[in-house]
Amino acid sequence: MPSPLFADHPADRPPERDTVEALITQARRLRGGLDAVRRESTVDTGLAADPQLRWQRALCDLAVHHLDDLGGHLDQLREGLPTESDDVPDTVDELPPAPPEPAPHERGALLRRVGSAEWNLLTDEVSWSDELFAIFGRAPSEGPLTLDELPSLVHGEDQEGLAAMVTDCLVDGRPIDGEFRIVRPDASLRTVHMVGEPVLDADGSTACMWAVLRDVSELRRSQQAVRETRDSLHRERQIAQTEHRLAVELQEAVLPPWRGSLRFPQGGRVALDLAGHYLPSGTSALIGGDWYDALQLPDGSTLLSVGDLTGHGVTATSGMAMVLGALRGMAVAGHRPGPLMAFLNQLLDTAAQPALGSAVCGRFDPETRTLEWAQAGHPAPLLFRGGTGRALDPPEGVLLGATSGAAYTQHTEQLEPGDLLVLHTDGLVPRRSHGAGAAHEGAERLLALAPRFAAARSAQDSVRIVVEEFGSAEREDDACVLVARVGD
Repeated sequence: MPSPLFADHPADRPPERDTVEALITQARRLRGGLDAVRRESTVDTGLAADPQLRWQRALCDLAVHHLDDLGGHLDQLREGLPTESDDVPDTVDELPPAPPEPAPHERGALLRRVGSAEWNLLTDEVSWSDELFAIFGRAPSEGPLTLDELPSLVHGEDQEGLAAMVTDCLVDGRPIDGEFRIVRPDASLRTVHMVGEPVLDADGSTACMWAVLRDVSELRRSQQAVRETRDSLHRERQIAQTEHRLAVELQEAVLPPWRGSLRFPQGGRVALDLAGHYLPSGTSALIGGDWYDALQLPDGSTLLSVGDLTGHGVTATSGMAMVLGALRGMAVAGHRPGPLMAFLNQLLDTAAQPALGSAVCGRFDPETRTLEWAQAGHPAPLLFRGGTGRALDPPEGVLLGATSGAAYTQHTEQLEPGDLLVLHTDGLVPRRSHGAGAAHEGAERLLALAPRFAAARSAQDSVRIVVEEFGSAEREDDACVLVARVGD
């Protein structure tokens, strides 16, 4: 139904038909391109788990509904225009071919989303378009609803708002532009957007009210989906940021607080010069369960350890805190490295949150300059002497938490004054090769630093050399290094 005009307003010049055709062509082209984007967004099997993908898909759906509505409006506009030319402007011909015309049933569905109505206040006549009957789920044989009857199909929470819009239009002559929900006879709920105007007679009094009503249910659902996925993504990002901050704080609280060199024993002749460093991952976003530690024990010996638990975030750092605390406690209680590893394996195997870990644990005796050490699936310590380096022969030991009741043996290494020990985790290099390959590459690059280590004056200088070599690497994981230089 064409909408009436204000009695005192001149009629506007109708748009050119070829211009409308060009707009329809462009709208169909956008719709086709958007369909391709939407299909690509559904290929990823992680759509349900990834809030970013869910948000992108919701945005695509919302844009589709907008373009569908636009196409329906343009089709209606075209049907009301006279045929003057079938040609399309040159600017459109220069573009790629448009997608095919929508199928008749699809085009009809789009047109049925918009209907019109007119309520004559002088004669009490009411006129509805066929599309409006379809929107309200009402048979044309039942007749249109008067303004007094219209609230009977409006949701109870929206009746007051509709009454206010109609009153403002009829009494104050204000245009209508608002939404309300309708409950159709089949109990389905639809959201309707209504725009309209009062039509004035020659005396300036309201003679009738006309309105165009549009079913925006799918559009509003898409907008709601966008809001919900956006909010969900925002919440998950906040949670991730909070967990990252907690992981960093926990890591800083657990790792040794000393900076620079540490010398054991404290007081008297220096037997061991120590320095350690934590190297974050390439993005600094993944906080893992890597640790390094040095502790002077009651009998005068020194505990040296490095290790790594699987996983990232608070779970990994809290597990690392548990393991490191247990390791320190058992070392202080006098357990040797081999049995100590067996206890750590049992701890991880029975933990509420099972995890796998690798570690090296050594006990240095300053009186005999001997190192007792054990390992659990971890790169062996590197010994540098006289300008060359080698990896120590590893004793038997599997990953912590991998095998219940596993046994761990230990080896003893005789050290000499000036020897340099380097203990490290396996995340030093990018994981172009995984597992043992990455650990081997890291060890080879460390061994190649032997001449520079020989020229270093302290353990801290040696750590700086390691950081210079590996600090800028694009690591997927974080890493730790511990350097111990035997005193003269």
